[in-house]
Amino acid sequence: MSNTHGSNIQSIWYTRCPVPTPLGIAAHLGWLDSEFARDGITVRSLQETRHAALRASHIDHALDHSFRQGGSIPALWARAAGADTRVIALTWVDEAQAIVALPQAGIRSPKDLRGRRLALPKRAGARIDIFRAAALRGFTSVLALEGIGTHEVEWVDVAAASAGDPGAGAQEPASMVQTLFSNPASVTSRTLYAAEAAALLRGDVDAIYVKGSLGLETAWLLGAEAVVDIGFHPDPHVRVNNGSPRPLTVNAATLDEHPEIVARFLARVIDVGDWAQSHKDDVLAYLGRETGSAHDWLRLAYGDDVHRRLRTGLDESSITALDHFKRFLVEWDFLPADFDVRAWVDARALERARAHRAPSRAAATVL
Repeated sequence: MSNTHGSNIQSIWYTRCPVPTPLGIAAHLGWLDSEFARDGITVRSLQETRHAALRASHIDHALDHSFRQGGSIPALWARAAGADTRVIALTWVDEAQAIVALPQAGIRSPKDLRGRRLALPKRAGARIDIFRAAALRGFTSVLALEGIGTHEVEWVDVAAASAGDPGAGAQEPASMVQTLFSNPASVTSRTLYAAEAAALLRGDVDAIYVKGSLGLETAWLLGAEAVVDIGFHPDPHVRVNNGSPRPLTVNAATLDEHPEIVARFLARVIDVGDWAQSHKDDVLAYLGRETGSAHDWLRLAYGDDVHRRLRTGLDESSITALDHFKRFLVEWDFLPADFDVRAWVDARALERARAHRAPSRAAATVL
């Protein structure tokens, strides 16, 4: 489509993870709705639909005219499984990535992990076990820094319910899980570490991997201590994981047939980076809505300057990091096939988006 308006598109879908993303903030600000209102295009969120078939697109990206920004593992898996998508931008917001243990375990530093039992969540039937892959990556990064081989620790599978399953954690003692994860603001998110947390408390494992604000809250609720946090390690390759970087993907057909629609959508997401620079408190408020975490936890998990790190682009270092992580997932058999990450990245929308930037976008947005 060569014109700016997209009257032949009735709906645009988007989805994001409950983590800091410019896409999530743009949605909260109402910028996506207002951008396409004049075209008669309805902007819809997968998080707001009850249709399971539609919600599945958060993982497999099968829905037409849809955008996704969040963890890289589902996006990489979908592409490897045959989804015809393109990466049009990347955002890198560092976050806490901690290996935690109970004080009585006697694990005071990463070198003490040698010979210990490390938890790997295992979700039976999951098309892609996102949290197992993230935990394995976090552990192996720490072990490599200490020169500890993966064969020098004991990997313990911890059965966990699939993410999004209302019964997540149901196989654990009900009273324990209810006590630890009872915040109604984000019920699904707060069950993510339920199985590992219970295994740690039972003494089945010596250490677990947690990330982000919910991960830090989990550790605190357990009375666990951080053995190491690699979330802000000076070497970016150490920090690479599901959340760093986070790709923004779109259907290839939508990019080819409606390039201006894609460019306008991307432009509003990019605008968040500039707006956020002078709206720290507003950013924390929106991130609180996304994660269900209080401001203090958000600062601890993402840094006091998180509002300055919501830039969206396609810098070479982020593309290299995404490729590096893809190679890790292939090596450990998390992806059904290998593919060329650089061929997956498409800069056309980013180039077009520059013409649609709105640096003077109204700042007085009511929360």
